[in-house]
Amino acid sequence: MGKRHDQRDPSQLREVNFTLDYTEMALASCLIEVGKTKVICSVSADDRVPPWLRGKGSGWLTAEYSMLPSATRERTPREAVRGKQGGRTVEIQRLIGRSLRSSIDLRRLGEMELVVDCDVLQADGGTRTASITGASVALRAALVRLEKAGRIRSDTLISSIGAVSVGIVDGQAVLDLDYHEDSAAEVDMNVVMNNQGEYVEIQGTAEGATFSKSQLVDLLKLAESGIRTLLSLGDMALTGLA
Repeated sequence: MGKRHDQRDPSQLREVNFTLDYTEMALASCLIEVGKTKVICSVSADDRVPPWLRGKGSGWLTAEYSMLPSATRERTPREAVRGKQGGRTVEIQRLIGRSLRSSIDLRRLGEMELVVDCDVLQADGGTRTASITGASVALRAALVRLEKAGRIRSDTLISSIGAVSVGIVDGQAVLDLDYHEDSAAEVDMNVVMNNQGEYVEIQGTAEGATFSKSQLVDLLKLAESGIRTLLSLGDMALTGLA
């Protein structure tokens, strides 16, 4: 198998770094860097839940996603200026929320709402998958602190979550697409998994060509390998958490 445009092997992730508590004001935060893509993921807690959950003894988690105007080479106007969120933003933040909710037992939160903010500082492909992975690390840190403060049960966390993109570029299955590859991919897929090896969500699209069952299996194997590495790096970032 040949090298990619950035000299990575087909099964190789970009360089990944986690910086825990990148900001000080949130309950927990994490800067995730995947190649040139950089996302700050922050978690806040509120002892209130949405009106439709009041009195039901269950908590909630919601997510918001946004990109700084200068995150891409061509400036992207702030959605607040336009007066509404775009369809892509709504889709991504719903994906982040669904993924993270699968990793906790909402009943064990009590009547508490966790709000996860994912803000893209720089985008070079994979912002949604980086957001999920970084947000899971920040969420785990937040839950540790809430437990130490006596605000939640110790068994609230069910699993850790990781996400990565895979695709077929120039006929070759590859892991962790950057923008150059994503824009040229024949097949593009985002995979979310937990540390128990279970799928949370799979989003796959034939962008320029259809794909076979065997190619799908190859892509899922690549994704599983990449997510396993991401989860391991996330665990290391949480070592010695205070």
